[in-house]
Amino acid sequence: MIETTLSMLRLAVLVLAAGPLVYYLLSLYCTVEYFLALRRSPPRDDSFAPPVSILKPVRGVDHDAYENFASFCRLDYPEYELVFAMADPHDPVIPVIEKLQRDFPGRAIRFVTDVPQVGENDKVNSLCRLVAEARHDLLVMSDSDVRVERDYLREVVAPFADAGVGAVTSFYRCAGGGTMAADLDMLGMCMDSVPSALVARKLEGKVQFAYGWTMATTKERLAEIGGWEAMANHHSDDFELGNRIAGKGHRVELMREPVWMVFPRQTLRGFLRHELRWAIGLRNVRPAGYAGMIFAHGLPWAILAASVAAASGRTGMAVVCIAAYLILRIGLAYAAGVWGLRDRKIASKLWLAPAHDAVIAAVWVAAFFTDRILWRGLEFRVRNRLLEPAGDALTARVAGQQTNPRGIK
Repeated sequence: MIETTLSMLRLAVLVLAAGPLVYYLLSLYCTVEYFLALRRSPPRDDSFAPPVSILKPVRGVDHDAYENFASFCRLDYPEYELVFAMADPHDPVIPVIEKLQRDFPGRAIRFVTDVPQVGENDKVNSLCRLVAEARHDLLVMSDSDVRVERDYLREVVAPFADAGVGAVTSFYRCAGGGTMAADLDMLGMCMDSVPSALVARKLEGKVQFAYGWTMATTKERLAEIGGWEAMANHHSDDFELGNRIAGKGHRVELMREPVWMVFPRQTLRGFLRHELRWAIGLRNVRPAGYAGMIFAHGLPWAILAASVAAASGRTGMAVVCIAAYLILRIGLAYAAGVWGLRDRKIASKLWLAPAHDAVIAAVWVAAFFTDRILWRGLEFRVRNRLLEPAGDALTARVAGQQTNPRGIK
C-alpha cells in the first residue's frame, strides 16, 4: 500500500514537472510564429506622420541620462516636441535637460515642475501634467532609461494609421549593464516578458497591456478611460493604460522594432528589489494568473522531478528532466532575445538562465508574503492594484499636506 502511494506521488511529480516544459513549448511556438510573421510583413508606410508630443516623467538622474534623452532629439520625423516633468523644482535632472536645450536649439524641448499631487503614483502625477501641457494629439510616453533609434517615432506612429488602434507599446533590447545583477535583469525580457506577452496575445486573441518603455496613444483614447487621473493611485500604470484602452474595444499593437533599455551597473540588492516590486504589482493586477505561474517555473520542478527519479534509481530519467529544462529554457531565450529581438548582447548571457530562474522563483514566493515595495527611494504598499504610502513616503505625504493643503508642488 505504501509503495503504491509513493509510486503515485512520484508519477504526480513527474506529470506536474512536465507543465513548465509544455509552457516553454507553447511560448516557443508563439515566439517563432510572431517574429516570422513580422519579418514577412510589408514594409512600413511612412506617409502617415502627424505631429507628436513625447512626454517624459522624470525624477533624478538615471545612468547615461543625457544620451538617453539626446536620442529623442535626433529623431528623423517631421514635427514633434519633447516635454519633461518633474515634481521637484530643484531636481538634479534639470541641468541635464537644460544642456539638451542648448545642444539641440532646433528642437522643441520644454520642462515643467508645477506637478499637482493627483494621487500616490508620482509618475502618473507627472503624466497628468504632461498631457495638459502637450500641444499635439498623439502622445508618446516612455521611461527615462530608454534610448531609441532615429526612426523610433515612425515605428510608433505607423500603426495609428489604422483607426482601430488605440495604443502602441514595445519590447526592448539591452544596453549598458556590466555586473552580474544587471546581466540577470537583462535576461528578463527574453525569458519572461516576450514569451508571456506573446502567449497571452495568442490565447486571448489580442494584446491587453502596455509596457512603460513605450506607451503611445491619443488624447481622445486617453480621455475615454478617464485620463491618467483615473490611474493616479495605481501601481502598474503601464498595464492599466493598455488594459483599459483594450477594454474599450481598441487594439493595442506592438512596435515592429524594440527600443533600447539602458541598464546601470546594478547591485544584486537593487535587482531583487526591482523584481519584487514587479512581482507584487503583477500579483495585484492578475492574481489568478500570478498563482498559475507555479507551473511556469521550470527550474524547481526540474530539480524536484530529477530528485524523485534519482531516488527511484532512474538516473537516466533524472538526466532527461534536467536536460529537457535546459534545452527548452535556453532555446526559448535564444529564440526570443537573439533571433527575435536581434539582441546580440543577450547571447553571451544565456548561460545565466538557470540562475535567473532560481532568483525569479524565489521572488515569486516572496511576493505572496509582502505588499511593500520601494519605488524611487520611497516605500509603498500595493493593495488591490492601488498604491498606499508607507514609511518615508507616508511621512512626505503628511508633511506635504500640512504645508500645502492643495497638494501642489
